[in-house]
This record gives sequence, C-alpha cells and structure tokens, in this order.
Amino acid sequence: MNQLIQNEKNQGITGKSVPLQLKNKHVKNFEQLGIHPNFIKGLKELNIITPTEIQAKVIPILLETNLDLVGQAQTGTGKTAAYGLPLLAKIDSNVNEIQALILCPTRELGQQVAKQLFKFTKYSDKIFTEAVYGGEKIDKQISSLTRPTHIVVATPGRLIDLVNRKAIDIRKVKTIVLDEADEMLSMGFKSELDEILTMLHSLENKWLFSATMPDGIQDIVKKHLSPDAHNVKVSKRNVVNAQISHSYLVCEDNEKLSALLSLIQSEHKKQGLIFCKTKAATQKLTKQLIAKNISADCIHGDLTQKERDKAMRAFKNGSAQLLVATDLAARGIDVSDLAYVAHYQLPENEEYYTHRSGRTARAGKEGLSLVLVNPTEIKQIRFYERNLGITFTQIRKIGR
Repeated sequence: MNQLIQNEKNQGITGKSVPLQLKNKHVKNFEQLGIHPNFIKGLKELNIITPTEIQAKVIPILLETNLDLVGQAQTGTGKTAAYGLPLLAKIDSNVNEIQALILCPTRELGQQVAKQLFKFTKYSDKIFTEAVYGGEKIDKQISSLTRPTHIVVATPGRLIDLVNRKAIDIRKVKTIVLDEADEMLSMGFKSELDEILTMLHSLENKWLFSATMPDGIQDIVKKHLSPDAHNVKVSKRNVVNAQISHSYLVCEDNEKLSALLSLIQSEHKKQGLIFCKTKAATQKLTKQLIAKNISADCIHGDLTQKERDKAMRAFKNGSAQLLVATDLAARGIDVSDLAYVAHYQLPENEEYYTHRSGRTARAGKEGLSLVLVNPTEIKQIRFYERNLGITFTQIRKIGR
C-alpha cells in the first residue's frame, strides 16, 4: 500500500466504535485526523488549515478501514477534502490501474474535484486523476485514459458510454464516491447509478455524500450499501463560511436592476457572480447588463457545452466582470478572488443559498453575499438565519 497511508492505531476505530475526533468537535488541524504531512503541506498552500465539521467526522473513519459511509452535508462544507484525502491515501501509486471512481452530477463539479485532488497531491507521490464528462469529444477522453490513471472523476452517463466502448477498465476499482448524490438523482441519473454500482465487483468502499436524503437516495443506500454503513450528518448551522458577510436590501422587483447596478458600481470593477432562479431570468438580466456597458456573460442549462465553456473561460480569465447563473449550472464554479455574490432571485432552498454564497470568500478571503428581496420575501431571510445559523445585515442604500 502507498507509503502515504498513515494509520493512527490509537484512534480506536473498530466496527461501530467512535474515534476520539468524533467526540471532540474542536479538532484544530489535519495532523490530529491522521493526514500525512505531505498532503498537509499541499493543504496549507490552499490555506486549508482547520478541518470543517464533516472533515473532522469522516476522515478518521475513512482512513482507518474499508467500509460504506453515508454523509449528509451541504455544498460548501468541505466534502471534497473529507472524502478526497482518505481516498488519496488508499491509492497505490505504483499500480497503474484505475482504483477509484468519483461520480458527480455536472461537468463543472467534476473538473473542480479533479483540480482539488491534483492540488492536494502536489508534495506527495504522483497520483493521476482524469475527469470525463458529457459535452466533450469522447475520442479525446478515450485518448487521455490511455495515460496512467488511478482515479476517474466522471458524470454517470459519460462513464457508461466509455465502459460500453471498452475504453475504460473499472474492474479493479476498490472505492466509489457518489458526490452530491441528490443532484445526480434530480438530473435523472438513478438508473445510471444503479447500473454503475451493479457492475463494480471489487468494491471495498462505497461513500455517498448528499445534501438531502430523498426516497431515491434511500433506495440506492438500501440496495447498494451495507446495512452497517456509517451515517454522518453535519448540522446545517455550521455549513456557511464565517468569512462571508450576509446582507439584504429590500426593494420592489422593478427596482432590483437599479440596486444591482449600484452594487456593481460600488465594487469598482471587481468580479461578481449573480444568481437567478430561471434560465429566462438569467438571459434577460445578462442582456440588461450588457446594455449598460457592463461586461457580463451567463451560464444556464440551455447552453451547449461549448457555450458554457466559453462563458467560464471569459469569467475565469477576467474578461467578463460578471457571470449570471442558475443554481444547477453553477455547480463546481471555483473562481479565486470573487468579491461578491448577488442573489437577484431567491433560491429554491437553503442548501442552494449555502452553495451560492460559498462561491465567494474562498481560501480564507472575505466576501459579500447580498440578497435582493421584495417586501413579501423578507420572511425568507429570517428562515435562513434560523436554519443556517447566520446573521443578515439590512442595508438601506448601496454606497460607493
């Protein structure tokens, strides 16, 4: 097994016993969780110093032994490191075969996960990850998979396409991760998930992470995971980044554009991400911003993959100051130094608010999350405060 594996025998994880770290919510660093110093060096460069609740709870369990685990945690809780670090520790870099699969609902999230794993391993043995997804030429991905590959991050449909073409060998996969499983379900991937889990015969670890647990997810757990699977749940009150300032401005719907323009002006050309609930609203707002000579682009489900990639490139290289997005289309967006997030329309639920606001204040920086609400929507702000354990500041006017 890879030299990077660091088994902390004094953690006392046997069967269903609870390690010391689970009893102590105030874990101060990753050394206490049993993470190898080479990985920790990479984490420090990303300014990831103190474990989040989900990381403190699941890392010791996943490091110690092979098992099935169900983790309920919202976007923005640090799930990628929670499962990614133990997964990397289980990889034998000297064996040139695919040893792990990570399934994601969208191309953007898959790319982000693969990028994070690469950064975690900067100072470790070389562990090679490939991301495969729909919307990209499959021949190019088939060619990439001929290179040494230990971990594959995939969207379910593309993975099955590659298996059917015999372009990928997953017979030796020992660990599978279902990331944002409820989103995969809502996108209609249940039959694909069943198919993939059924075709893997060498699995030693099945780890499922989901913000919610609808009936479809419970069916997958019952059908494919062990009855003794560990269940870990993160409190909603601990999921929002403390470096984010949450504010709201009350205005009528026909005043929202003016309020947004004031915010953009006050931020002095800094980049921002604006969320709408519908594709139509996203398109309309983008056109309105461009008409005001603001460099903006949009991303939503009706765009082709080529169009989405173009918009993301423009935003990431700074040629677009603003990106207007729907919730699902923005899964996996990770842009450094994003100054603010504006909620032009309220999200469907509090998990989406966590995901939206979590796009700012990355890597220890501070950020602003501003919600534009009409008078009838103020109660939603109080709901977020109660359920997410955050405090909103009402602003009367956006200043320069």
